[in-house]
Amino acid sequence: MPEPQRLDTTRLQKIAQAYWESAALMAAVELEVFTAIAHRHDTIPAVAQATGISERNAERLLTVLAAMTLLTREGEHFANAADVQRFLVKDGERYAGPWILFTKPRWKAFGELSERLRDPQENRLGAYVNFTVEDARRYHAATYSIGMGAARLFSRSVDLSGRKLMLDLGGGSGAYSIVATRTFPGLKAIVLDLPPVTVVADEYISANGAAERVSTLPGDFTETAFPQGVDVVVMASNLPQYEPALIGLVVAKAFAALVPGGEMHLIGETLHDDRTGPLSAALWGLNEAIQNSTGRAHTESEVKGYLEDAGFVDVTVHPFVPGVLSRITGRKPG
Repeated sequence: MPEPQRLDTTRLQKIAQAYWESAALMAAVELEVFTAIAHRHDTIPAVAQATGISERNAERLLTVLAAMTLLTREGEHFANAADVQRFLVKDGERYAGPWILFTKPRWKAFGELSERLRDPQENRLGAYVNFTVEDARRYHAATYSIGMGAARLFSRSVDLSGRKLMLDLGGGSGAYSIVATRTFPGLKAIVLDLPPVTVVADEYISANGAAERVSTLPGDFTETAFPQGVDVVVMASNLPQYEPALIGLVVAKAFAALVPGGEMHLIGETLHDDRTGPLSAALWGLNEAIQNSTGRAHTESEVKGYLEDAGFVDVTVHPFVPGVLSRITGRKPG
């Protein structure tokens, strides 16, 4: 008989220490290590000098970053991995450093996760309770850095030719609206988000020269009346923040606002139907415990159900960012 598998704690230890890797990556972004290396400060002494840390600490950090495959090493010289070079060099066109640091303010709260899970207090808006304009600026400095990439992917994936008016629910910086109205001539968009967020959205819209195409509507999309006569509704990357009843309510409001033949695209972190993953969606659901919200992770079938219950037809699930985001679409009959 084959020997029984010998169990040890290696896997468990790796998970328990995973935050060490997160800390190393975030420190490298904050210290601009990857930017220094891109600018040929690519040895331990050169990185130490460029980042203002000691050579001892530079050696410690670069060794870890190489072990994490974020850097490659040849003798005394280091180089950025391809994705690091593209997204974590500060003066690069696709710099996403703010997104890497996006969850750092929750670090202490996640260290108190067991206490947070015991806390019976919950509220509908979670992290958005008492949200200020400055909160919105910090928040969307991070989300905009990857939101424009997601927006470009959306406009490549969906043909909105001939559509006239898009409603962007919880549109944040307005990235989806900015890119869609630039891509499809004749399309205008309305970004509906909380009042502090629309102040910031207007800044991004103006900076992108989109003010004639994209407007904002301050409000709470679970309560605020939707403009009528829209032919596209997009709700992107806020799915786990809300409980099923609220998602169902918002989808029903979207259905009512759409003209016959209009379409809705709900893009979010969705679980497999057996709720065993993917890990990213499950973690975003757990994150809502940190925010004391009533939100949770939803399965693809659950989201399809929200659309079908509202009256949408031809409801389909499309991979958007594999393992991270799905795009669930439906059409209003007519």
